[in-house]
Amino acid sequence: MKRLLYLFIILLYSFTATAQEGNNGKMSLTVIQTIEMARKQSPDVLVARHNFRSSYWSYCYYKANYLPSLTFNSTPNFDHSINVVTLSDGSSQYAEQNQLVVDGNLSLSQNITFTGGTLSLRSSIQRLDLFGDNEKTSYRTNPITVTYEQSLFGYNGLKWDKKIQPLRFEAAKKSYIETLELVSARAVSRFFNLASAQTNLEIARTNYANADTLYTFAKGRYDIGTITENEMLQLEINKLNEETNMMNAQIDVDNSTHELRSYLGIQEAIDIEVLVDENVPQLIIDQNMALQLAIENSPDIINMQRRKYESESSVSSAKANAGLKADIYAQLGLTQTGEKISTAYKDPLNQQYVQIGIRLPILDWGRGKGQVRVAQSNRDMVFEQVEQDRTNFEYNITKTVKQFNLQSNKVNVASKTNQTAQRRNDVARRLYILGKSTILDLNSSIAEKDAAKRNYINTLYNYWYLYYALQSMTLYNFEKNIPLTEDYDLLIK
Repeated sequence: MKRLLYLFIILLYSFTATAQEGNNGKMSLTVIQTIEMARKQSPDVLVARHNFRSSYWSYCYYKANYLPSLTFNSTPNFDHSINVVTLSDGSSQYAEQNQLVVDGNLSLSQNITFTGGTLSLRSSIQRLDLFGDNEKTSYRTNPITVTYEQSLFGYNGLKWDKKIQPLRFEAAKKSYIETLELVSARAVSRFFNLASAQTNLEIARTNYANADTLYTFAKGRYDIGTITENEMLQLEINKLNEETNMMNAQIDVDNSTHELRSYLGIQEAIDIEVLVDENVPQLIIDQNMALQLAIENSPDIINMQRRKYESESSVSSAKANAGLKADIYAQLGLTQTGEKISTAYKDPLNQQYVQIGIRLPILDWGRGKGQVRVAQSNRDMVFEQVEQDRTNFEYNITKTVKQFNLQSNKVNVASKTNQTAQRRNDVARRLYILGKSTILDLNSSIAEKDAAKRNYINTLYNYWYLYYALQSMTLYNFEKNIPLTEDYDLLIK
């Protein structure tokens, strides 16, 4: 009984060690598993997350411009020096000053979107300490001061930002989803690159084994004179070519494995075996539906509108800089002084201050007009480009839908062709062994078998690539009939 238990423990340990070695040394992946890994940890996804976070904080900065801001500032200073002092009669003389000024200013400001101006509400207090023979302390207060500053006939950046920035952030959200689908398409590309390389290696190994068997068989037939020397040499050349193909295929497998590991963010140097699933969703997508979804969801359409607004904003800025400029600054409030804080707030006096600044270019040699014309020309060019981009966008959607709708049928045809070519090669090889076929027929069947297998893998690749390319254009899952979305709150944490 103890011997049986001991033997069981040894077998269990051997099985566990072998399983761990297999897990650490090799990984099997389907195309769906590859896509899931790529969407979580590929370099493109990591970059997309950082880009979205950057867009999010830029959007937060933009929104803060339309909210009230509360600011406290203070600039205390001490001055002990000889300065020029203006006397009551207007003359000046040098006098020693020894003083300390401490102040505090609390300001509440609000930008006005409609006008582009700024409205502020401020309260401040200042203390002045004189040292020396005439030591004295006094206060000056401004209990409340209302200020408004406005650029007349100027460029209103707040108004244009309100049009542009929401579009920019909305495009950033949709661009992140689009990137995930493009990452899926790139993962599909690398998956099938490895699948193609592994298929070529499998083909090369099979062909080499068959070529070696036929060459050995041919030497026996040559010895008894049933085949010519030329035919035997052709079989030897086939064997050597397949040996070379096998070595080249192994190199391609190693390179494709490295590319897939790198894209999936796998640091360990493990081998990957891709498992090609022959089953694909049988989808037929309506062109009009896909086009409408793309227009509604694609970040490209949003960016087209943003580009229009930005070009119009540049024209508005150029016109504001070229013509009459006028700035107005108005201030209304209360002020008082006193030797104590209580008296500095007692019976405050009114204070008013208004300033208007005007700048009118009289002779600028057409510089302002030229800037306006350049901005207008650029705007017209952008509008033309957007219209062309819109046309190309709609054409690409229609073309991609047409191509995709043919893919499922192409996969079925390629699968049947692959099976038929394999059976034909088996028949051709048996006929050649029986002496009922020529070496040319055998080589032709091998070439057709290999081409059919490679075409089948390539057809599967085209299906999945177009599948995710179409989802990236429409941001819609046609298999589940739901729009694609993400939890953006998780991205900014």
